[in-house]
Amino acid sequence: MAADFTELVTDMARRARAASLVLANCATAAKNDALHRLADAIDAAHGPLLEANRLDLDAAAANGLGAAQVDRLALNPARLTKLAVSVREVALLPDPVGDTLEEWSRPNGLKIRKVRVPIGVIGIIYEARPNVTIDCAILCLKSGNACILRGGREIFNTNTALAALITAALAGAGLPADSVQLIPTTDRAALNTLLKLDAYIHCIIPRGGENLIRFVAENSTIPVIKHYTGVCFVYVDRAADPEIAVNVLVNAKVQRPGVCNAAEQLLVHIDVAETLLPSLARALEAKGVQLRCDARSAVILERSGIPRMIAQPSDFTAEFLDLILAVRVVDSLEEAIAVVNRDGSGHSDAIITADPVAARRFQAGVDSAVVFWNASTRFNDGFEFGFGAEIGISTDRLHARGPMGLPELCIHKFLVDGDGQVRG
Repeated sequence: MAADFTELVTDMARRARAASLVLANCATAAKNDALHRLADAIDAAHGPLLEANRLDLDAAAANGLGAAQVDRLALNPARLTKLAVSVREVALLPDPVGDTLEEWSRPNGLKIRKVRVPIGVIGIIYEARPNVTIDCAILCLKSGNACILRGGREIFNTNTALAALITAALAGAGLPADSVQLIPTTDRAALNTLLKLDAYIHCIIPRGGENLIRFVAENSTIPVIKHYTGVCFVYVDRAADPEIAVNVLVNAKVQRPGVCNAAEQLLVHIDVAETLLPSLARALEAKGVQLRCDARSAVILERSGIPRMIAQPSDFTAEFLDLILAVRVVDSLEEAIAVVNRDGSGHSDAIITADPVAARRFQAGVDSAVVFWNASTRFNDGFEFGFGAEIGISTDRLHARGPMGLPELCIHKFLVDGDGQVRG
């Protein structure tokens, strides 16, 4: 059986590489045609897509997945409509392929241009959210990359239905059908093969839990762009506006608690902890959030009669992906920065303050991919940044960092024009 998967995935990779060479020189109009066809197909296929998704949701319920986990799997008409909107937004974005990044001439007359080109073939390995199938496909297509998608078993039926729409859109636009391929099995043997095909695949992007990402990083012979966890902080400064603090914190924690840019950690400045922390806690409690507190915050909330738990040390570095929030009181802005840099994951962090000096100090001092001022961490998202979609949120430090859109799916090459120069 393992030999069969090796042959299957290797053949897919060979075909993806051939398709990538075509896509790299494909006209923008043809790529946009495929995207518009796909958006129209999503709009027209709500019924079949929701039925496929229902099969996955039923299996999730039978397997005892929690509410936040199920929410990551779920499609509904509003989410499908948003998905089609994101496809059309990517079609409207400028094509990055061929952009001149720099150009100059040398004293010997050589003319040198640095231009954007696609990476080539990208393997995307992901769990749960079905929008990833569409997001990755459309961004890779528009940026001239072929891609091989390997989704999780918990969303297999939905992914298969979406992949069929993608294949039809490619064919309708006259583009290679192998430009986007979904591995038709969730067997681990297929993944193991994929991670070794560095002769055909140029980049791997894993999206999912820390265990998946570490497995990919440790077993791949192909470069990996990754983020391990989303341990995201909200720091409420001494100069925080109370209303903004409540609204931003509740949104960051509650709007979708099972995703990587949801807040998991709260820091409150000692000067406002007595007055502001109880109102923050009540707003969170009303939404069903369990608070796990350090000693100082626990005393404050106990005096206010607000339910809380005493945190364990591991809670202060945890990605809960649930309606749970760890709470600490800090003595200064500098302590808040130090705590975020020590205990965070470099993903998404926010300061709530009316003091612009404090805000800029926090943004400069916190070493994360995205640092917000008076805004929810949930905005760390390619769609919200105007990228149409995202292929992932990188916390790496090479090539790309933060939400990855079209430019981040390109590398560059140099085009050098001469008129007979030789080197002496």
